[in-house]
Amino acid sequence: MSFNIDKQTAEELNLMGKYRAGSVYHLFNQVKTAGGQQVLDSIFRHPLEDAETINERAATFQAFQKANLAFPFDVSQLTLMREYLDTRAAGNAAIAMLDTLVKKGLSSLTRDERYRKQVQGLQATIVTLKNCYVLLQVMPPVTEQYALKVAAIRAILADREVDKLMNVDIYKSLPVSTLAAYDHLLKGRLHAAMEQVLDFIYELDMYIAVSEVARTRNFHYATALPKGKNTFSVKGLRHPCLQSAVGNDLRMEEGSNVLFLTGANMAGKSTLMKSVGICMYLAHMGFPVAAEAMVFSVREGICSSINVADNIQLGYSHFYAEVVRVKEAATAAASGKRLLLMFDELFKGTNVKDAYDGTLAVTAAFAEYQDCLFIVSTHIIEVGEALRSNRNIQFAYLPTVMEGSRPRYTYRLQEGITEDRQGMMIIRNEGILELIGS
Repeated sequence: MSFNIDKQTAEELNLMGKYRAGSVYHLFNQVKTAGGQQVLDSIFRHPLEDAETINERAATFQAFQKANLAFPFDVSQLTLMREYLDTRAAGNAAIAMLDTLVKKGLSSLTRDERYRKQVQGLQATIVTLKNCYVLLQVMPPVTEQYALKVAAIRAILADREVDKLMNVDIYKSLPVSTLAAYDHLLKGRLHAAMEQVLDFIYELDMYIAVSEVARTRNFHYATALPKGKNTFSVKGLRHPCLQSAVGNDLRMEEGSNVLFLTGANMAGKSTLMKSVGICMYLAHMGFPVAAEAMVFSVREGICSSINVADNIQLGYSHFYAEVVRVKEAATAAASGKRLLLMFDELFKGTNVKDAYDGTLAVTAAFAEYQDCLFIVSTHIIEVGEALRSNRNIQFAYLPTVMEGSRPRYTYRLQEGITEDRQGMMIIRNEGILELIGS
């Protein structure tokens, strides 16, 4: 079973997107190597579902953040090593020798670059292995699991042939026999070990890059609890991609696992919901989160309905698309999965009466499911009053402070149900009625 998040939720939270400015991926994509980016891609696409594994990865990030390491490898040398190891290996030592002699001869007679690339690839491999050896001598204390990876790389570098290779002077011309012998060794017996070294370096690149983002952004690490609990507690939660964002505290747990959220337009309801979803997703990756502290029980997925659009291909109206989305969420909740489910302004695509009835009925039904966490926002504050007697629902709102005829938004979550209604005031402030009247 894997952590479940569908395309709509991922897009609403703006999680992915290597080149999409403002995406969560873009924020953390500070890696220096193509291999490091592949590691980052894999982690982003495969959140974890085991509390112990999540906490282990988070602890590893913390260790790197505390060590404040700079990436000690030359990216161009890593690229040369990667290309060198990817070239075809000779069948045996004699063939490797003959192949190298042919390449050298052709390099003298023609513009054949293969011999030069073979020399550069070997030199890059030697430089990379030396840098890796130096790094491991100053490697800070890490977690138990990561220490096993470090020990495995130490063992590779301690191999007699590898140790001999690292002592080769790359600034001196190598005999063809030596070049061929190492080519055969590195692409033969030691090929898997060299791949392991590169994988270690790429993962190191990712750990250093992400921990640096955490340090510069003042992010912290969440603590994961087993699935059996139904807890989400966060302090100073904010949107990770917004500078100077306002932090909020929030706690949801069994017996109080439905948050009914109200507030005026532009008060910050959607941003708060996105912040919760992003925070929960990053926490399941073991990544730093935009909060001062966070404790959560492991979820099996996230489902949101924040920016639901109509579907011309399927013939769905905006309202019907909302209904389908709620049905999908209800089916998932009824299956017994432990999910985070978020709905921004339920049934806004229909008339007020139906929206009221639908929001009331769906929110009350959600309150019956104790294994999930729900956040429901609405402009129809009368629904909140009708739900007051339900003890499993907590009520919060994002207030609006009026400064004359101009609204100011604090983005600070408060307990209760708002009575703010500034829609017509905003319309008047923008002079729309005067434009129409003219």
